[in-house]
Amino acid sequence: MSTVTFLAVLGGTSLLAVAARWFRPPPELPTLEDWALARRQFGTPTTWFLLGGTIYTAYTFAAVPGLVYGTGALGFFALQYTVIMCPLAFVLLPRLWSAARRHGYITPADFVRGHYGSPALALVVAATGVLATMPYIALQLGGIRSILSAVGLYPRGALGDLALVAVFAVLAVATYRHGLRAPAIISLMKGAAVFCSILAVSFLVLDRFGGPGPMFDSAERALSGGETTQASLTLDPSQFPVYATLALGSALALLMYPHVLTAAFAASGPDTLRRAAVALPLWTAVLGLFAMLGVAALAAGIQPPSTGAETAVPLLVKDLMPAALTGLVFGALTVGALVPAAVMSIAVATSFVRNIYVEYFHPRATPKHQTRIAQMVSLSTKVGAVVFVFGLRNQDAINLQLLGGVWILQTFPAVALGVFTRRLHPWALLAGWMSGMAAGTLLVVHSGFSSLVPLGVGGQEIQAYAAVVAMTLNLTVVVTLTPLFNRVARTHTPASSSPVPLPPEAETIT
Repeated sequence: MSTVTFLAVLGGTSLLAVAARWFRPPPELPTLEDWALARRQFGTPTTWFLLGGTIYTAYTFAAVPGLVYGTGALGFFALQYTVIMCPLAFVLLPRLWSAARRHGYITPADFVRGHYGSPALALVVAATGVLATMPYIALQLGGIRSILSAVGLYPRGALGDLALVAVFAVLAVATYRHGLRAPAIISLMKGAAVFCSILAVSFLVLDRFGGPGPMFDSAERALSGGETTQASLTLDPSQFPVYATLALGSALALLMYPHVLTAAFAASGPDTLRRAAVALPLWTAVLGLFAMLGVAALAAGIQPPSTGAETAVPLLVKDLMPAALTGLVFGALTVGALVPAAVMSIAVATSFVRNIYVEYFHPRATPKHQTRIAQMVSLSTKVGAVVFVFGLRNQDAINLQLLGGVWILQTFPAVALGVFTRRLHPWALLAGWMSGMAAGTLLVVHSGFSSLVPLGVGGQEIQAYAAVVAMTLNLTVVVTLTPLFNRVARTHTPASSSPVPLPPEAETIT
């Protein structure tokens, strides 16, 4: 019965993906803006579903409760970072949208190119976004495959791989033809499936344990008696720096990913984004319920296999829930992987075409040609993700995605701060980006691909999120070098000459 329900959810999702053509306007000259941003016409409900479906990925819904299961209170940092992210989105996304709409920007690198007039800075922002996003796509598929395998819904051998390829192929074709409209439609199914399944599972779990109090007490005893004796559902003061930097760094990095900004740029206006941002905490509440299931898995004595703690909650669902509800939950998780994977592939393709292909290889490419190239890159991205999943270990994708989070945060000064000020010099931003990228990569690799690195502060050693440490160095370099570069520029400008006005596309909103 669980398999039937699971297949029914996937079948309904496939039909929705195909139905995206019904929401396409009458055919006319194809443009990249129409394919990648659906002409910036999504209203508040669609924007809310699309942003939520893009930000709150399927792997997040599995990894957060797994982190709570394995580390206790530290795993709840994900709730804090999504809470921090919502007001940041409320302030930042509408301003970026206004600049993008005014000047026809489609990607964050477009904004950087126009705002600073620096092709080099725009190139590194685009390249960083592509590099940081690619393993994220593979991680969605690899995580879902591991979860389905653990609960017995992924057939062994070629049959299971063909099933995964078939589901992903439907999405790939729909995205190729209809662009962002396909994941936007699927996000409606994801929202309904995720909300309904988590509410039902939470009700049954709380009923099973007699309420949250007994459940948390049992989970605390399980943690204290386990192999990781330092884990607890109460945050230790020594973990405060780790918790705070993880929450802050993750919130800042999340809004810099190209797929999040692509979903935001597709909104119909800044007020639409503000209303959607106000309602985003509903998705955080759902994430909190998933995190609570990690506590429930501890209380129930679930023992996940050596593949990872992220399978603890799926095993809990399989053991405690009726078969039909089990299939609904796993179907919702699988659909949850399709939406962000599709938006990510669109964002990667658009960044490549706009900021690399057209900028450096084919400046005279017509709108139709740009769209065709973006469609092919989007399709190639999905094929590459599938090959990555089948050819490499899940840990490889996790390690690369971890580096991606460190890398993407280094674009924050150029993109986010550029919305509010024009005082930062582009060459200083480029030097800061290089410093942050090098430092962040070395810190993560040297610590054995751990996001937490030791720091000596006041004679004591604390741990902090490597991305925040690298961005601190990044900002220090930017603030230090900006006055120097400005002074050099004034020195080499003849006194009799008047300042050269910036091009119109370099303006920003005030």
